[in-house]
Amino acid sequence: MFVSTPDECFASLPGYPFEPRWVDVGGGLKMHYVADGPDDGPIVLLLHGYPTWSYVYRKVIPVLADAGLRPVAPDLVGFGRSDKLTERTAYSFESYVGWLGRFIDAVDLRDITLVAQDWGGPIGLATLSRQPERFSRVVLTNTILHTCEPDLEGRTAWAHHRIGGGRMVLSESLLDYVAFTQRAPEIKPSLIVGAVAGPIAPEVAAAYDAPFPEPVYAAALRQLPALIPLTGNDPGAAIGRATWSTMAGWNKPLLTAYSDGDPATAGWDRVFQQGVPGAAGRAHVTIAGAGHFVQEQKGEELGRLVAAFVVGTSSDRS
Repeated sequence: MFVSTPDECFASLPGYPFEPRWVDVGGGLKMHYVADGPDDGPIVLLLHGYPTWSYVYRKVIPVLADAGLRPVAPDLVGFGRSDKLTERTAYSFESYVGWLGRFIDAVDLRDITLVAQDWGGPIGLATLSRQPERFSRVVLTNTILHTCEPDLEGRTAWAHHRIGGGRMVLSESLLDYVAFTQRAPEIKPSLIVGAVAGPIAPEVAAAYDAPFPEPVYAAALRQLPALIPLTGNDPGAAIGRATWSTMAGWNKPLLTAYSDGDPATAGWDRVFQQGVPGAAGRAHVTIAGAGHFVQEQKGEELGRLVAAFVVGTSSDRS
């Protein structure tokens, strides 16, 4: 069973004038997205993470459109204006990869520049690994891959890796975060965004909370953090390792644009820089003065970086 957040919840959102669009990703389940810029412009696929939706890219989209690009920003199923399954167990890492793949097929996106933050990275890169012919370049900002592999030891601020003998090392902060999302009586996206990227205006806070007017709409809001693999045996870790196998041979351009204030993903920019062939020799960027939600705090700057990267690598396709 799934439900749709009423349209009136999205009336007059500040800084978000985009026309809503939907596509069916199977069984009548609809994913919402917005698109801007010229119809024939190079595609830039903007993937949000937890607990946001395409609204988080509202400052990025106009910059890309003004540069002649075609930004496409979907809402993951369960978030934003996309349909919302009401049972938590209906959401899985695999289902998210499947939904995004069907979205890309339905809209027929090609020559894609993937821009991914937070869960947009694991989901987007896993989709890329299954449809690499549709992607031309990647920009990663404040994201990780859930591999749980021991070679991550000492390379990331939040430890999240095997150490052998059936043991894991996990950052206490990571466990605190997962526990909070499962145990808190109420979760509002604005509280999480505001705590990291705040202060945010009341009308912006309301926009982040708009998809979830009642608990019946919030199953994904509860479930997605529970899908973080906490052991190497988790199905999500297997997806992450398969994805990394593809990225380890990815020769097309990859840029990291991480912020300087996000301990949750600190170190992962170097992991991608050192492990992905297409990242070699790039002018990777650290965005100053931002936390985890870099799009909220430095959206225009991120947009300019992405636009310059697309233009600068337009003939760089290995």
